[in-house]
Amino acid sequence: MLRKCCLLLMFILVPGLVHAAWDEAWSSRAKVTVNAAGVATAQEQVPVVLRLHSGNFDFSSLNLDGSDLRVIAADDKTELKFHIEKFDSINELAVIWVLLPKVDAADKGAHFWLYSGNESAISTADSQDNWDNATVAVFHFAEKTFLQDSRGGLVASGTPALQKAALIGEAAIFAGQAISIAANPSLALSAAQGLTYSAWIKPANTAGKATLYQQGPVAFQVADGKLEMKVGNVSISGGEVKPATWQHVAVTIGAGKAVLYLNGAVVANGDASLTDVQDAVQVGAGYQGELDELELANTARSADWIKLAATGQSMDSQLLKVQAADAEAEEEGGSSHFMVLFHSLTVDAWVVIVILTIMFVISVVVMVAKARQVVLIDKANRIFLKLFNEAGNAQLLELDKAANTGASTLARLYMAGLREIRKRYTADGQLSLSGASMDAIKAAIDADLIRENKSLNANIVLLTIAISGGPFLGLLGTVIGVMITFAEIAAAGDVNVNAIAPGIAAALMATVAGLAVAIPALFGYNYLSSRIKNINTDMQIFVDEYVTRVAELYGK
Repeated sequence: MLRKCCLLLMFILVPGLVHAAWDEAWSSRAKVTVNAAGVATAQEQVPVVLRLHSGNFDFSSLNLDGSDLRVIAADDKTELKFHIEKFDSINELAVIWVLLPKVDAADKGAHFWLYSGNESAISTADSQDNWDNATVAVFHFAEKTFLQDSRGGLVASGTPALQKAALIGEAAIFAGQAISIAANPSLALSAAQGLTYSAWIKPANTAGKATLYQQGPVAFQVADGKLEMKVGNVSISGGEVKPATWQHVAVTIGAGKAVLYLNGAVVANGDASLTDVQDAVQVGAGYQGELDELELANTARSADWIKLAATGQSMDSQLLKVQAADAEAEEEGGSSHFMVLFHSLTVDAWVVIVILTIMFVISVVVMVAKARQVVLIDKANRIFLKLFNEAGNAQLLELDKAANTGASTLARLYMAGLREIRKRYTADGQLSLSGASMDAIKAAIDADLIRENKSLNANIVLLTIAISGGPFLGLLGTVIGVMITFAEIAAAGDVNVNAIAPGIAAALMATVAGLAVAIPALFGYNYLSSRIKNINTDMQIFVDEYVTRVAELYGK
């Protein structure tokens, strides 16, 4: 049993190396599945956000700056374009944008690969080349590139604050003052092309009017809790914007039609046409709250595109799922939930689980040994008791010559009394026992009875320790694990539930381990206590019968 437990711990603790199919210089890879369910039509050249954390990815396989990260298509040959918005190797958090050539709900096995494990690799991440041709500007509001456009190199001016704990990495905090993007040919509006504006907003309040985007006569704003689009004299409004909540907002204008979106769903539409405009872009005038992932495109995106952006970038997105990074998990089609939890265990949780594992092994050894002992004793006692009951007066003191009953506690008590009786034979071989002699014999037998009880109950205390101590140790590991998880989340500023959940679940593994130790020990303890109590009762009854028969035959 101990050997099996050691092998299991080695399997968990020692990461398996993966022979890279794409390039042998990269020693590890993880499979990322794409679940596009709900997207009616296939979309091409789609940038998607991939969140990595300790619960779904082994950061120990990456360089400290993530320079060896590579994204490879499902064919395990084609490199995909990507860039890193946030990378924190200490707190094991990363936000990566990947440009998928196609997202199709009909492709049930859609996936790509994340490669890592090459210390000499140089980063190939490129933010400017990670978008389709229709994308004009993308502002992540990341800490290192706060007011810089990741697509075309534009720079905004203004004084918003940085919010580290945001929906996707960092975000900008607006206090009513707008940021401005100078007029640029790439930003020019054209009736022949179109417009798509999208962003994630978390308004502090929805009263009054807040402008999310304005360029010349075109304005997209939140007015008294509703989205509103103005194009010249045309006004379209709809939807209900909630305060203090992250929401995806978007508007498209093209082919004489304007459509408003809230969280990927159409909330209003109407007739509207663009005119040729080449003015500066204003964002955030009158807006108070957080804003992230501002994207502009010179075409009217489809409803499926907007829906894909809203669902794929949300905190609880199920679009992308990272599977196991080891070869065995790839052969099985993915990692189990328990393997994810084991990879998320903190050092303190491992210490507690190792201690509990030792306690479990000791408990099993004690239960097996004691069960074998009581079974043998019970069987031997039945054999000896039958001999004792069937023995006549002449044979009462000659049962030591009977068949082997060495495992019998009754036989040992019988021998204890027999030794005292034989000391009292006279020189001529006669036996006559006084009251004092009978008391001495009874005392000798009772002394051996106590010793037999001590032998029967030996090591049972280890089961009581496992029963009472196991859950408390497990609870200790859980509490410390939860504290560490929240401390890491607070330090990293990432409130993504997908990052929190594995750490909390892994912390609970300590409690599960404690219960796994205590529950079998509880059943084993109750079973053994019952059997030992029965054996003890049989011994006490036998002592009384033995002493009584001897007193009747040889007492004065």
